[in-house]
This record gives sequence, structure tokens and C-alpha cells, in this order.
Amino acid sequence: MSKHKNIHIFCMKWGTLYDATYVNRLYSMVKRNLSLPFTMVCFTDDETGIEDQIKCFPIPEIDIPGNLPERMWKKLTTLKEDLYGLEGTALFLDLDIVIVDNIDCFFEDDAPFRIIKDYTWKSWRITGNSSVYRFEIGKHGYVFDYFVENFENIRKQHRNEQEYLTWAVNEKGYLNYWPKEWCPSFKYDCVSRFPIAFWKTPKITKGAKIIIFHGEINPHKAIEGGRGKWYRYVRPAKWVADYWK
Repeated sequence: MSKHKNIHIFCMKWGTLYDATYVNRLYSMVKRNLSLPFTMVCFTDDETGIEDQIKCFPIPEIDIPGNLPERMWKKLTTLKEDLYGLEGTALFLDLDIVIVDNIDCFFEDDAPFRIIKDYTWKSWRITGNSSVYRFEIGKHGYVFDYFVENFENIRKQHRNEQEYLTWAVNEKGYLNYWPKEWCPSFKYDCVSRFPIAFWKTPKITKGAKIIIFHGEINPHKAIEGGRGKWYRYVRPAKWVADYWK
């Protein structure tokens, strides 16, 4: 049973890497796999082609001087204290994820903040993967405010937004991770290791809810298979098309 009311699904689209199709497919996947009432929200610089049922807002500005590559830090704006008057619980989902099972369970606990534990052999690191994180809207304004006030130091201490985000939440004692099996990495968990990947088709791992496509492989490429700059070979995973629609 959900412990959260006024549920929002957040996503963010900017630039040309992903078009409106990705936003619409994400909405479709959530509709099929979430039985709780929800509002879909997309923060974007271009709402062309996005379905009417999805509420669109401009990506909030990050008011910092200098030449900091803002695109690396845009997700932090979702943690602003005043976010277009939105209230309730938000589950942020990256556009390049694939939902393969019911996600009601992402709303069944009352932890103040949950995120994926990052996919790394360095198990001592606290860093989360921000492809899927849940929080109460407006309750974590300290994350954004501290970033704006201290961005020069932060960019020296933290490589990217998810590393800083995890650190900031952990400093307040609010950090919790999703169960490991819920959010597997396509690259690390679904694809077999070299050289087995040459003949074994990627699989959906046991207990998976949301499959994360980080790095070079996205759902399009996963369906087709092939080689890439940072991976040797991936066999076609035709099953991705059954869920990513």
C-alpha cells in the first residue's frame, strides 16, 4: 500500500539527444506499470510533440557565474524548494530507462530519499545513480541552494551531479538505496561478460522493475544489438521492444 499521496513522475528533456518520443514512451510505460494515480511532469526546453496528458515546465535556471557546464547539473533543479508550486512525492526517471514490471513498490516506504546505488566495484563509495530517485517535492532545497552558493568548490570535489546529490543528501542523514534487484544496469547486469556476450542474448534479471541504460547503449541500440565505442559486442535484445513502447 502506498505511503505517498499526490504522486508525480518527473523527467527531463533538453537538447536533441532524445526527442518527444522518449517522453511519450516513458509516460506509456508508467501508465501500464503503476496502479496508483499520478501526474507526469516533464521539465524541458522544447515541448513539441509531447502528449497533452504530460505537464511541461521550463527547466529552472541555475544562476551561477562562470563557465560551469550547466547541462551536467540540470537535474539538481528538481530539488529546488519552490518548484512551480508542485507538491507531493516525485519519482524522477531518466528518459532512457525501460520499465519491465509493476513499480507500485517504489512508493511503499516512507524513507525521505531513495536512489540507485551506483554500479561500481568500488562498493565503499556512497554515490548513487540518479536514473531513478524519489523525494518529497520542496523538502530537499538544501541540495540546490548549497550547490549554487558553493559551485566552485563542488565542481572540484564532485565529478558530476549524481555524486554531489548523493553526498548532499547523505550529509543530512537522508540517504537510502533501492533494493539492488529493482534497478539493474543493462550494461552490467543484463549483458553477459565478454566473451559470452557474443553468443548469449541479454536477459531480464530476477526481480527487475526498471532497467537502466547508462553509457553508450540506449534502448534503440539494445534492440538492434551491435558494437560500440565503449563496448565490444551486444547481441540484439528484441524483448526490449516489448516493454519500451
